[in-house]
Amino acid sequence: MVVLTLIYTKVVILRVNYILYCDESEKKGKFFSNFYGGVLVPERYFDKINLEINNKKASLNFNGEIKWSKVTEHYLDKYIDIINFFFKYINENILKIRIMFTQNCHVPVNLTKEQKENEYFLLYYQFIKHSFGFKYCNPNNEKIFLKIFFDLLPDTKKKCDKFKNFIFDLQYESTFKNSKISIHREDIAEVISHNHSIMQCMDIILGAIQFKLNGLDRAKPPGSYYRGKRTIAKEKLYKHIRKLITNTNTEFTHFNIGDTTGKKGDIKNWWLHSYRHWKFIPSNSMYDSSIKTKHKN
Repeated sequence: MVVLTLIYTKVVILRVNYILYCDESEKKGKFFSNFYGGVLVPERYFDKINLEINNKKASLNFNGEIKWSKVTEHYLDKYIDIINFFFKYINENILKIRIMFTQNCHVPVNLTKEQKENEYFLLYYQFIKHSFGFKYCNPNNEKIFLKIFFDLLPDTKKKCDKFKNFIFDLQYESTFKNSKISIHREDIAEVISHNHSIMQCMDIILGAIQFKLNGLDRAKPPGSYYRGKRTIAKEKLYKHIRKLITNTNTEFTHFNIGDTTGKKGDIKNWWLHSYRHWKFIPSNSMYDSSIKTKHKN
């Protein structure tokens, strides 16, 4: 009699979940416009990081939402403290930050009426699709699920739902498909930033970059020869944040906040770097030399 022995092999499918918080800032600035920011969080670290940031906020007596617009001289030291704490996770490459913007001197040409009307969402789509380098995020060939949380989108429900459908379809694009990134429709949502401390910390960084690039650090009240105390406090916080950025990577010693961060000889750094900027230049654009590119002393 022949005895057949069946051997069952348990197949373990590796799975990684990410949460992507997205926000936007200045739509039309003096020199730079269309600011978008994102922070990517591995879901396995989410509860721990969220709890630690909330505890840090409580220890600093931040009872409400922290954000760039609330920075004052009286709260400067506290904002420096919380942003130091936040950058700890960036330095460890647990959190990844990406910021995208356009420069006004690069003027899009031959845009259709629909493209002009939907510029906000079209740029947002490009930001999510490209800025994190998802093409290089999966060397271990794992299954990846991405959750995307937007700060409340400033448009009609019909337009916002259409945009979310485009974001949902990203998983069928070659970049996401080859990296095995899946997105569930219910995992694309709008949230209230007041309830999300990680998003609030990213807002501070995004606000600081927009503040500097548009020369707001030199702004003076009407009729005054001197800058206001709040402006001076924000400039100090910006300078501190810039120092933190350069410390995230030894290659960032001469970091240019107004330009796309270099790849440093490796295209995979689009993903590997914990912090990057992207100056988005439309493929069909012209350079207008009559438009100022920076503040003149």
